[in-house]
Amino acid sequence: MYLYEDASSMGSIENPLLNTTPVIINDIRKLYGLDDPKRLNETIKILEDWVQKQPHLIKKDFSQRFYETAIVTCKGSVERVKKQIDLLCTMKTMVPKFFSRYNVKVELQAILKKVWIIPLPHMSDDYYRLVLFKTFNNDLTPEELLQFFQYILILADYIRNNDYVHGYILIIDYRDLNLFNLITRLTSPDVQPFLNILVKGYGGRMKNLHFITDSKAIEILVSTVKQLLSEKVGQRIQVHKTLEDLYEIVPRDVLPEEYGGKQKSYYKMQAEWVDELSSKKHVEHLKMMYKAGTDESKRHTEKFNEEYMGMPGSFRNLTVD
Repeated sequence: MYLYEDASSMGSIENPLLNTTPVIINDIRKLYGLDDPKRLNETIKILEDWVQKQPHLIKKDFSQRFYETAIVTCKGSVERVKKQIDLLCTMKTMVPKFFSRYNVKVELQAILKKVWIIPLPHMSDDYYRLVLFKTFNNDLTPEELLQFFQYILILADYIRNNDYVHGYILIIDYRDLNLFNLITRLTSPDVQPFLNILVKGYGGRMKNLHFITDSKAIEILVSTVKQLLSEKVGQRIQVHKTLEDLYEIVPRDVLPEEYGGKQKSYYKMQAEWVDELSSKKHVEHLKMMYKAGTDESKRHTEKFNEEYMGMPGSFRNLTVD
């Protein structure tokens, strides 16, 4: 069966939070040669057979949608998809604390008071999903930082299961905040494994990262962030002192009304996202997917590949392209 053969089941009516249309789905498929149903089905079958042959992978019945979105995030490379699946499942076993909460509204209340992460309802013209980080207080305790990571991974799983995108454009609003608080938090040993999960496990391919701030400390922050990313991705970081500067790069119309755009208030967007991520349907989905770990005693190779897995203790560049 070809996933969304006419793309009708992913139309904008299905999910007003994302507004993914049949045209968008078909255009993205064409980018990676997935618009041929036969070729896509053959690729998915290869991955299904591969998973069945991996004794250490606990879950064997991933959905076709899971495979298709993995193929998209890996630009059509079957071998990259295999590594992505293996890494995501392995990290669920190796660092389970990132996958220990399911209900945003009930279990992540502390971080919701300080940071909002809002995927905007309309993509860029080249099909990148814009994600707004609205920060009210970045002086996070270790527990709040963990909740921040957990929230993003819950959101990432939702996006993988419900959206169809080429990648992401991040807009991080740090106006009127003490950036040194954030710089200090980036030294946490949890940062690297979290980024590995997000980038390598969920395929978070980033086109641009936009900081909005006029703080003089932004140079230190950008330098610190670049140490966590590859040189190629680091060059995609841009700093804007004002919203007017941002408008020169990001279409104003797609932004919330508080940012001078034509979309609804980010207060309403945030409330809708929290409700959706806390829905019974999504919570049950998370519980199922978070169990998709590994039995390391059954892994073919005895030596754990630290370079590939990037566990705590390593400080490796991440390429999200």
